[in-house]
Amino acid sequence: MPGNTNVIIEFYRVGSFVKVSAIDPASLTEVSIVGSPTAGEAALRAAVVRKLSYVLNRKAGRAARPGARRA
Repeated sequence: MPGNTNVIIEFYRVGSFVKVSAIDPASLTEVSIVGSPTAGEAALRAAVVRKLSYVLNRKAGRAARPGARRA
């Protein structure tokens, strides 16, 4: 994430799934994912942080072009 490593992460169990939200305190950007509790906290945390990073980069105009290959 651009220039900021602080992220607020919240796990909320809803029936048979977990909603995970991540907030960037600097920009107040929030994203959420829904996953299986069997995936484990570390995997869900990594996924929501990746999504937050993507959204922040997209807002900053640095998102990868659709169809672009990663090196």
